[in-house]
Amino acid sequence: MNSKSFVIILSLFLALFVAHVAAAYVPHVGDHFSYHEVVTLGSGTGDYTGYSEQTIVNGMETINGVNADGTTSTNFSYSWTFDNSTGTTTNGSSSGDFTFSPVTFLYVNGTDDQTGYVNPTVWFCMDNSIPVGGTFSLLNTEMTVTSKNYSYYLPSENRNVNVIFAQGDSSYERNDVYGQFSATYTWKVYFDPSTGYIVGYSYDEHDTNASGTGFTYTEDLYVNSTSYPLTTAAASNNGGGTSSPTQYVGYIALIALVFVILIVVILVYAFSRRGRKTLPQHPYQQRPPPPGPPPENINLTPKQPPVQQIVIKEVVKVKCRYCGALIDSTAETCPICGAPRT
Repeated sequence: MNSKSFVIILSLFLALFVAHVAAAYVPHVGDHFSYHEVVTLGSGTGDYTGYSEQTIVNGMETINGVNADGTTSTNFSYSWTFDNSTGTTTNGSSSGDFTFSPVTFLYVNGTDDQTGYVNPTVWFCMDNSIPVGGTFSLLNTEMTVTSKNYSYYLPSENRNVNVIFAQGDSSYERNDVYGQFSATYTWKVYFDPSTGYIVGYSYDEHDTNASGTGFTYTEDLYVNSTSYPLTTAAASNNGGGTSSPTQYVGYIALIALVFVILIVVILVYAFSRRGRKTLPQHPYQQRPPPPGPPPENINLTPKQPPVQQIVIKEVVKVKCRYCGALIDSTAETCPICGAPRT
């Protein structure tokens, strides 16, 4: 077996191994959930000062079948009631069918009344095998998995349940019946770890424009009933500080994956070295011999000019006996008065 075949076999084994330990949930016929949602507009400024509105939605999503092309047929239905601070009250309902891909999670044929999005993914489920730090899309928002063992309070059951927690932060330009605004938002979403279906979410948006007009727009949703069982979690586990058995399996799988990759690298290196010819050594480059001692006839003593000696002669002075002037002791007569020195 050559090294290339060995690498191919190991790569296939590695792909099967990863797929086994990190397999995502596949939707089943009969999967369903019902939900309750409250949509609120308030905290208005400028033209929206003092204005507020609220919409209450109750709905259901049900998986009806899996098509030959691999898409999932889904039915949706919901009813809503709207009222605002001006006294307006309206209500209505909607239902229909659509398909989505359980691999890409994109809507394929129709939507559950989602408008204003470009090639969106579904909002109610995700790939539950995505690790902490991984990303995915809901509608047109990129979400990041923050915890796979988060404790979420579910109001419909008055208990905390274990969920996958993901968050997305983004912005867009609103241009609809509310007006033109620059909108920024944070979307916190909670999914069932065993299936990836929705458990609840909280959406918080702030809209402003140059004229000082603005408002806050929020959506809070949670499930009322589900076909998938939800696991009770500790009320104090806010943020997934402890690891669930599912996370331990993920850690073990990651360690095993790193170990397998190291083995592959070592074996590939060994096989590549086996058939490699060694390069000839470079010829020895001779260096010139070090210089020897200087010839004997060369005088290395530095040449210096002879030192000139300067003799300072001292002459003694004596006073003239007649005029008192100082004269040399060797002078015979005083140069001042002409008297003999003795």
